[in-house]
Amino acid sequence: MDPLSQGLVGAVLPGSVSGKKEVRLASLVGFLSGMLADLDILIRSSEDPLLVLDYHRQFTHSLVFIPLGGLIAAGILRIFLGRRLGFGKLYLYATLGYATAGLLDACTNYGTQLLWPFSDERIAWNIISIIDPVFTLTLAFFVIFAVIRRSRAASRIGLLFAVLYLAFGLYQRERAEDVLRAVAEERGHAVERALVFPSIGNLVLWRAVYESGGKYYMNAVRVGLFSPPKIYEGGQIEKFDPERDLPGLDPGSVLYRDVRRFKHFSDGYLAVYPGSPNAVGDMRYSLLPNGVKPLWGIAIDEDNPDNHVTMYDYGRGVTDEKWRAFLAMIRGRELAPSSTEEGE
Repeated sequence: MDPLSQGLVGAVLPGSVSGKKEVRLASLVGFLSGMLADLDILIRSSEDPLLVLDYHRQFTHSLVFIPLGGLIAAGILRIFLGRRLGFGKLYLYATLGYATAGLLDACTNYGTQLLWPFSDERIAWNIISIIDPVFTLTLAFFVIFAVIRRSRAASRIGLLFAVLYLAFGLYQRERAEDVLRAVAEERGHAVERALVFPSIGNLVLWRAVYESGGKYYMNAVRVGLFSPPKIYEGGQIEKFDPERDLPGLDPGSVLYRDVRRFKHFSDGYLAVYPGSPNAVGDMRYSLLPNGVKPLWGIAIDEDNPDNHVTMYDYGRGVTDEKWRAFLAMIRGRELAPSSTEEGE
């Protein structure tokens, strides 16, 4: 999730187990430690744009790295807090805060290599958006209250809220998946695999993509609490096939290996965007939850197979029309005809 949410979740766990006199220090240590894992974003290369995708949410977010991550955080914080907190407790609070980072990120749809180095699978439970104001602001209230009042109870309530909110996200995801499969069955499509995750900032409107017959079908599913589910049909697009779409590319080339790396990162949800035959997009993400046009992808220069791919930005910005369409879907209202333009 966003760094602030990472820090807040990192704060409530050690704050809930600390002594009353140490709630402030435990929360501070957990807050900073919870954000430390995301420094892997600094591992990048100007020559290889995919390097940052390889390492973000990789070893720093794995379960086996937690003790070392906590040690690194404690070592850094000891410079500033060594006189106020013994190293044993400093390490405990730092490790607890650091431990939340990978687990919280795995709750999103981006993918986190929790089992590295034993597996390079990108685990994504798809139960919360990368940015969720309700989650973040509520946690912020409990953390601030806990710090001001030295209240372990506030930290514990914040921790309980986080667990219950994520559980609610799981419940909503299951509901959205049921709706998507029912719709696919009505269309006569055999679902080979499906991906459902919350759209930005909420647990009501979900992006829902399924694969059937070599195509991806994009949809938005609204699962409100007091109204029947509603689906907003998007467009469809053919699944990317390297042998068909890149027939002349040497499997031993740098370019081909980059395509495979990007395919692994995107869990195979790739398609060649119409009108851009040399660009392959990550179909998991679009500006609108039922959109066909991906937010980003890679540009492939087949004339230079020994060069790395370049990142390709499909986005045209959030226009007023798209913003209105997004709000209409969250509210469960009908879309204006122009809102479905190109399935965006």
